[in-house]
Amino acid sequence: MVKKCYFASPLFSDMERFYNDYLVKKIRETYPELSIYVPQEQGDINDKNSYADSKMIAKYDTDALLDSQLVLAVLDGPMIDVGVASEIGVAYQAGIPVLGLFTDSRQLGATNPEKISALNDVAESQFPYVNLYTAGLVKLNGEIINNESDWLKKIDTYL
Repeated sequence: MVKKCYFASPLFSDMERFYNDYLVKKIRETYPELSIYVPQEQGDINDKNSYADSKMIAKYDTDALLDSQLVLAVLDGPMIDVGVASEIGVAYQAGIPVLGLFTDSRQLGATNPEKISALNDVAESQFPYVNLYTAGLVKLNGEIINNESDWLKKIDTYL
């Protein structure tokens, strides 16, 4: 049986699309037997020169997500992308595990006393913000990894 994954990631800027291409290429090289649904590769609904309404996009992507055994979710950005958060919610409700990737460098220095002390000053947090509800949905049926190398290796444990 072919294992299927759904790749959830922001996809609207060049930076996001190029990173997604890079990361999906690494996944495909590491797991050639894996079928990966990547929304940005779906020209029928994601060619922004064309037209697809909200129902078409929701149906197309949700059907692919529900046909998957694992969701690979990029959680990086100023906040978790709202589309990715929605996909995580669908996966949680369907009992599909989510393996989140969160590489924000502001996670470093968690024991640095100056960084800890700065939490007492308004608007001086040195740490990234992650929506705890969305992170909790991931952690209830999966996990969040803070680097690409370990994230790529961890995929195997969910297949």
